[in-house]
Amino acid sequence: MKLNKHSSRLTQDESQPASQAMLYAAGLSDEDMQKAQIGIASTGYDGNPCNMHLNKLKDEVKVECNIADMVGLGFNTIGVSDGISMGTSGMNYSLVSRDIIADSMETVMNAQSYDALVAIVGCDKNMPGAIMAMLRLNRPSIMMYGGSTASGKYKGKKLNIVSAFEALGQKVAGEIDEAEYKEIIKRAIPGAGACGGMYTANTMASAIECMGFALPYNSSIPAENPNKLSEAERTARAIKNLLELDLKPLDIISKKSIENAITLVNALGGSTNAVLHFLAIAHSADIDFSLEDFQRVSDRTPLIGDLKPSGKYLMEDVHGIGGIPAIMKYLLENGYLHGDCMTVTGKTLAENLADVEAIEFEEQDIVYQKENALKKSGNLQILYGNLAEEGAVAKISGNEGLLFEGKAVVYDGEQAANTGISNGEVERGDVVVIRYVGPKGGPGMPEMLKPTSLIMGAGLGKSVALITDGRFSGGTHGFVVGHITPEAINGGTIGLIETGDKIRISAEDNSINVLISDKELAERRAKWTAPEPKHKKGILYKYAKTVASASKGCVTDL
Repeated sequence: MKLNKHSSRLTQDESQPASQAMLYAAGLSDEDMQKAQIGIASTGYDGNPCNMHLNKLKDEVKVECNIADMVGLGFNTIGVSDGISMGTSGMNYSLVSRDIIADSMETVMNAQSYDALVAIVGCDKNMPGAIMAMLRLNRPSIMMYGGSTASGKYKGKKLNIVSAFEALGQKVAGEIDEAEYKEIIKRAIPGAGACGGMYTANTMASAIECMGFALPYNSSIPAENPNKLSEAERTARAIKNLLELDLKPLDIISKKSIENAITLVNALGGSTNAVLHFLAIAHSADIDFSLEDFQRVSDRTPLIGDLKPSGKYLMEDVHGIGGIPAIMKYLLENGYLHGDCMTVTGKTLAENLADVEAIEFEEQDIVYQKENALKKSGNLQILYGNLAEEGAVAKISGNEGLLFEGKAVVYDGEQAANTGISNGEVERGDVVVIRYVGPKGGPGMPEMLKPTSLIMGAGLGKSVALITDGRFSGGTHGFVVGHITPEAINGGTIGLIETGDKIRISAEDNSINVLISDKELAERRAKWTAPEPKHKKGILYKYAKTVASASKGCVTDL
């Protein structure tokens, strides 16, 4: 098998002397010109703990590729820190970054004619962006997740990024003083790695491992665990094996492997963002996977992981009981996963899990057996109704109840909502409505972690619901519904709601409705006009022009 079939068009073709001169200048030898070239894409950058260690991993993978008789060539792409940008206009760029990452990896790999791709990723949008690029390229590829951070500690309690957000609500409510508030912030994140709960980063990393695009244990090994660096050797050997097998992403992904990923998301109470991202991943692979498929998988999958944000534990705790492979083994043995799906090891999922030690359920309460599941079905629920004719996504862990009916308190944008909640405008029994924050209206569909954290911190989490055409952080918990489509700026019903309207949300029949007549809705619709676009140039302008609905994964190449 010729391993350098892409790079050889530059290194072996006599009509490409300039290409060869450039490669010699970059340090390649005559011997190197005969080898496969591995593009090692890093989303590493200094200003974010999720990503600040990734360039070190990139360098390790490069060394190991060279040892394995290949040429490792590193390059970088962008990242956005959700934790830093949350609650500001910077969050408008977060989802946008997913598609920029996919576009930039595709660009470099094709322009440079690299033979294979290793993508080293950290914060939330890095993972789906990398997978989308892999599927477009269809060259041997592996995703390597940088791992999650350790938990912070304060007064004997574990802390994480959400602790910092909720501390603000606690301070506003008078539950903690300024000194405690500052200490929680300083201690919440002790070092490198992505946010530690089953938030979006860990949701996507573990689901992608289950889908077969990352090596076993990759998602659950913590960032600062010594075994994370040793993954570089495993990764280099694996990418060479993929080249030798000529096993490519489109040979690995299938509807069944996406179902595996979504099963794991539901079993562990993962992020609603997984819906957006796997819709986009399916689109990149030309696989028909819809909101109805998410509901179907959720209906048959028990929630067995007691993980934050709704539960007690973090990914470091999952690592301690055998990591994601141990959980996958249990799900496989009980008929929830398709074991015949191919993976980047060159083996099937079942073959990868054959020698994994089983979970000892008697010795831990992080993961439960199906008979004692925290919820009989998954946490991701797809809702429809006059408020969401094309669907909406709810995250129902079971702690919130299954039915909520209350008075709408409407805000046109997140900042107005944050101010209103802080000023006491929201009362028990209310439904907070945040609109004009969808893919086009945002633009960029920002996450609403700050308002949900303010609600939780103020002690209103069990008595207030929140709905939006934006989306939620994986750290969000409570009775929340996002991804409402059509979004407000496209004339969706959420743009017609008025403060005081009654809204009914049911996870019993998966419905979401504003309780006013069709006649009243029609009259309001006739009076409604779309607001002016918020941006007239630049990336957010281009994004608003090209982005598809949240029900289609917010892809920009539909």
